[in-house]
This record gives sequence, structure tokens and C-alpha cells, in this order.
Amino acid sequence: MYMTRSQFEHIAAQLRQKVLKISTQFFSSRYDAEDAAQEAMEQLWRYCEHIDTDRNIEALAVRVAKNCCVSLYRHQQRQAPTANIDTLARNHQEPGASPQQLLEASDTQRLLNETLDLLKPRERQLFDMRAVMGLSTDEIASQTGIPKTSITAMVSAARKKVFTELIKRMKQ
Repeated sequence: MYMTRSQFEHIAAQLRQKVLKISTQFFSSRYDAEDAAQEAMEQLWRYCEHIDTDRNIEALAVRVAKNCCVSLYRHQQRQAPTANIDTLARNHQEPGASPQQLLEASDTQRLLNETLDLLKPRERQLFDMRAVMGLSTDEIASQTGIPKTSITAMVSAARKKVFTELIKRMKQ
């Protein structure tokens, strides 16, 4: 049996609190957290009539919220000047850079390389194809022969490893 809009409306406030909590843990900006939570709620609303009532709706809401956070983060990274490996390398070699800028670029490059080196070869390949080369899941699937769902899961796991390790190393 599938959920009705009425059933969803009944639990929407509770779900909103859950997704906002997840989003707030992901983003330091309250505005970004609100945007991600709103997007998650919109997605849940759009597909609520396809959600099995036997399914744990809170677990689904958490997963949707995390995916929305990652999507918003990716969008922001595409919009803002990105600090990918090539950019860091160029900054490191830029003439006229101050010693402080050179040191920061070098430290950031080292930290990023060390973190990316922790990924398994397949994770690193897929991560680079998605994050560095900007390929879509469809493009990666056609080039590697890996199912799209597997690519999504592997890239997500790799991104989580990188994010977690970067946070851990930055706190040291």
C-alpha cells in the first residue's frame, strides 16, 4: 500500500525537523541547511504517493536529505571558484604569490593528495571522473561499463571518505 498525500501531510512537520537536523549538521550556513531541507521535503512530497507505507519513511527522509545536501554542495562548488587539484597546482606555481599563499597552497595540495590516495583505485577513478572531470553518471557508465546505481553508490562512498578524512586531518 502506498502513502497518500494526506498521510504525508500528517507526518511532514516531523520529517522536516529530521531533514533540517541532517542539513544543519552538513552545512555551517543556516541558509544552505534550510535550502537543502526544503529541497528534500519537496522531493518527498513529489514522490509520496509512490512510497510504500511499510517502508521506514524517516530513514528515507534522512537519505533524501543527505542526497540533497550533497547535490547543493556540488552545485555550490561548480558555481564558486573550485579548489581542485589543477587549481591548487597552478596557485602553487603562480608568479607573484606571497610566501604565505605558496605555503597554504602547498599544504592544501599535500592534504588533498594524501586524502585522495586513501581511496581504492576504482573509487579514485570514479571520484576523479565525477568530481574532477565533471562527467555525468551516464557518461561514466558508458565509459566504464559499471551500472549507474553502482557508480552513484561508489562515488558517494568515496566522497564521504574524502570529506571525513579531510575534516579529521584539518582538526589535527
